[in-house]
Amino acid sequence: MRNLKALPNVAPAGLRADGIDCPWADAHGCTTGSLRDHLSHFARREFLRRSGLGLGAFALSELLAERTSAAERSTTSLAAAKPFATDPSAARPSHHAPRAKHVIYLHMVGAPSQLDLFEHKPTLTKHHGEPCPPEFIEGKRFAFLRGHPKLMGSPFKFSRQGASGHELSELLPHLAGVADNLAFIKTVRTDEFNHGPAQLCLQTGFGRLGRPGLGAWLTYGLGSEASDLPAFVVMVTGLTPGAGTSLWSAGFLPSVHQGVQFRSSGDPVLFLNNPPGQSRDDRRRVLNTLGALNREQLADVGDPEIATRIEQYEMAFRMQTAVPDLMDLSHETRPTLEMYGAAPGQASFANNCLLARRLVERGVRIVQLYDEGWDHHSNIATGLPNKCRQVDRPIAALIRDLKQRGLLDETLVVWGGEFGRTPMQQTDSGDGASTKAGRDHQKDAFTMWLAGGGTRAGVTVGRTDDLGYNIVETPVHVHDLNATILHLLGIDHERLTFKYQGRDFRLTDVHGRVVPELLA
Repeated sequence: MRNLKALPNVAPAGLRADGIDCPWADAHGCTTGSLRDHLSHFARREFLRRSGLGLGAFALSELLAERTSAAERSTTSLAAAKPFATDPSAARPSHHAPRAKHVIYLHMVGAPSQLDLFEHKPTLTKHHGEPCPPEFIEGKRFAFLRGHPKLMGSPFKFSRQGASGHELSELLPHLAGVADNLAFIKTVRTDEFNHGPAQLCLQTGFGRLGRPGLGAWLTYGLGSEASDLPAFVVMVTGLTPGAGTSLWSAGFLPSVHQGVQFRSSGDPVLFLNNPPGQSRDDRRRVLNTLGALNREQLADVGDPEIATRIEQYEMAFRMQTAVPDLMDLSHETRPTLEMYGAAPGQASFANNCLLARRLVERGVRIVQLYDEGWDHHSNIATGLPNKCRQVDRPIAALIRDLKQRGLLDETLVVWGGEFGRTPMQQTDSGDGASTKAGRDHQKDAFTMWLAGGGTRAGVTVGRTDDLGYNIVETPVHVHDLNATILHLLGIDHERLTFKYQGRDFRLTDVHGRVVPELLA
């Protein structure tokens, strides 16, 4: 038992945030004290539970049985309960033949202006500076627009690209080169008009905290194909999104499905390395003993969170070898680094795009890249070009790289923000100066695009009016988008459910449809 005297003073390689002093803390209620205290506390609890003394012990056993039963019921459509209980990360069969195996989700935090990137509206330009139609503002709520705002045409030029004829802004010259691989949705709509709630609505299906994110639902439904990396990886450029880490939370799903945040510089995963004085062999001996105790407890009470804990400790151990090699971009060729604009050892969106390709090559189910800085309420004429220069080249390189490696057909790339931007002008000073003009939040019609993964390349779904304000053809709610993403991965969005607090929850809440126009 002497190998258990000093358990690492970290969470399991950064994958859990709770066990501070003792990895048993969340399972047995202890947070500090010696190993003898832990063991005596464990023994006391076991004695009371095994002897059946008191109503509390009976209630606990009933709660655990109910929780396990609910978890098993909610996974029976995709997997047998026994493999889930013993290995919550195990790969599981899909509902139907998948068109994609992986997802790379590019979330532009702050909401890019579709009217300056993908929605060419000559009529809007013609009426630039005129008061907007009264019906645009009557009975409507906006984040910042007040009074009767004026229309604002785009200051940027557009041109048609490739055989598809997609119209793209001059701000995206590299993306224009791969335009024929893209499937545009011009009529996405959401229920929320502020950033945090809209980010949650897009990623979790609900504009409030507490629901699992898209990545958590995917790994819950399909498991993992990666043996030494998490199934769900997140990387952030700039500040953390307004909705915070809830965007990649497991919510009420088993915690093994939570996204793991990687950093493109410094330690890739916080607390991944062993503490000073601890060798890899020391860690292995600790985990062997701890795993034996946890497996005994799992067999006894059947709590799926114990299986999660076992798997996360083992995953952390395997990641100690796999992650440093993964994050070392010096193994890439010079032409590849130049294509992305990546630089080993630096934190950048370009590096994250290249790492995303490396992650899906190694079997990671979903990679989410968040890039902050797209909230252009003012100075859009200078702010938007700056952001486009940061992402245009690496995104186009990612699509080219996946395609030339034979990975684009099995990898779905998703691009978009939490909502769009209004055709009405907003300024920071209120004087109407066009050089300072920006756009307010627009939740009722905005643009996203998909590439690869069984999508119909070159298609455009939906149409807005001549001013880019109202949808006139094929509205696509964010639930429809998520239903389509799940469908491409082989999942029926109405059958992927989890019973929680007496009802079955799903990513698409109570509505949503697959968009057939997007399917190849």
